[in-house]
Amino acid sequence: MQVISVPSTPFSGQKPGTSGLRKKVTVFRQARYLENFVQAIFDTLSGQQGQTLVLGGDGRYYNDVAIQTILRMAAATGFGRVLVGRNGILSTPAASAVIRKWQAFGGIILSASHNSGGPDGDFGIKYNLGNGGPANESFTDAVYLRTQEIRAYDTVESPDIDLSKVGETCIGDMVVSIIDPVADYAELLESLFDFDRIARLLARPDFRMRFDAMHAVTGPYALEILENRLGAPPGTVVNCIPLPDFAGGHPDPNPVYAADLVAALADSRSGLSFGAASDGDGDRNMIVGRNFVVSPSDSLAVLAANHALVPAYASGLAGVARSMPTSCAVDRVAEALGIPCYETPTGWKYFGSLLDAGRCTLCGEESAGTGSNHVREKDGLWAVLYWLNILAVRDLPADVIVREHWRRFGRNVYSRHDYEGIEIAQGDRLMNELRARLSQLPGSEYGGLRIATADDFAYVDPVDGSRSERQGIRILLDDGSRAVFRLSGTGTEGATLRVYLERFIADPGQHEIPTQEALAPLVGLADAVARIAAITGRKVPNVIS
Repeated sequence: MQVISVPSTPFSGQKPGTSGLRKKVTVFRQARYLENFVQAIFDTLSGQQGQTLVLGGDGRYYNDVAIQTILRMAAATGFGRVLVGRNGILSTPAASAVIRKWQAFGGIILSASHNSGGPDGDFGIKYNLGNGGPANESFTDAVYLRTQEIRAYDTVESPDIDLSKVGETCIGDMVVSIIDPVADYAELLESLFDFDRIARLLARPDFRMRFDAMHAVTGPYALEILENRLGAPPGTVVNCIPLPDFAGGHPDPNPVYAADLVAALADSRSGLSFGAASDGDGDRNMIVGRNFVVSPSDSLAVLAANHALVPAYASGLAGVARSMPTSCAVDRVAEALGIPCYETPTGWKYFGSLLDAGRCTLCGEESAGTGSNHVREKDGLWAVLYWLNILAVRDLPADVIVREHWRRFGRNVYSRHDYEGIEIAQGDRLMNELRARLSQLPGSEYGGLRIATADDFAYVDPVDGSRSERQGIRILLDDGSRAVFRLSGTGTEGATLRVYLERFIADPGQHEIPTQEALAPLVGLADAVARIAAITGRKVPNVIS
């Protein structure tokens, strides 16, 4: 096998965000663009010779082409084996499970998560470490530095591998194993939950559920687990064939992009009792009861409060963790259980050291991501099965379970307002001006709401001592309410300003106040403090979730 060194020059802007490098497909299809970034990953690694790499993605446009390129480069850099999901398919949590089960050196996941797909859509790539989780900041910073000095990438000559058939072939000395993308992951989930009890629930004539795979990667996984292994009626899983463009949709499981599922659960004629959805790469989830959408923050809290009902967690939780913008609902559960609750920056990689050290068992982000120590990624289908396990044991509808949770712990009314596609300069200006005024905000009042403290969140990892700065601006009020401002790193065009709003209501008599009505004073405060309309020209957000 002859390694070919191909001259190249750096591209600007190849800095990974919170979950890898994401750009438009048209950007990745530029000559040498993908190759430069992959070479930067391989140059940053050490000791990969003869080791196993896991490779796959969510099936979006350009995945198949990228996989062939990466296979040739993996052979050139000295990997001994690559495990590839059949047809290039591996959901993000399944990739983590495969890395961990087979003790792989690491993995490359091709996905832009919940972003749109197709020739004019988005594409993404990230590297996961041997623990199955996303690479930490020190690694991704080193990769970025390498992209800015790269002068060549290494590859080999080889025909394309047939990705459609399970089996083994070789590129030079490197073995390429095409694996069933579902088997290892399904086996892992079956070991965590009471499948017999869930199967009995799904067999009841008075219980009907719908899982919307949104034409994305979880379709094959949901079909195998929900319909084949648990016996849910055929047709329970809808939009189950992964498509390169997600059928022109936006595979983000929220009330805006999964409106059909929400409407079906609100229609008594549908006969549905429970609904769920997942996103492009299978790591996010949405839980829907009858005419009731469960917020991701509430979902994490409910899972923690009901852990004793699930076999894998019945012996207790070591702790819980949430991203800083996620509501404080799970904090109240942790306090009642007498376990620690960690507040981290946004990005699943921050949970990795806590999970590896055994400090927490469940973790979650407000952006529809929840997971546990079974893998090192958030996991959409895992969350759905956890909910089904709770429903099967408690024999109560999802909305009743959440309302009972509120009566016990109080309700953290919560919402995220997204201002998408604003100019990057506007986003930076807004955040910088807000940072400059932080010391002046405590004690000030807006619409009768008094600000107690304001800061720019910084995090010190309790395991390795690493520090992360400027992770979001927090405005904390006297009554415990919060407004959090953050620029998202998951988009590919412009900037997305995310504004997170939270108000705690202890009185059960006020728990049914509509979310946006309850948060209306905070919306006004957020606009006034950050000057959102004045700087961006946006009077309302694009998405409210």
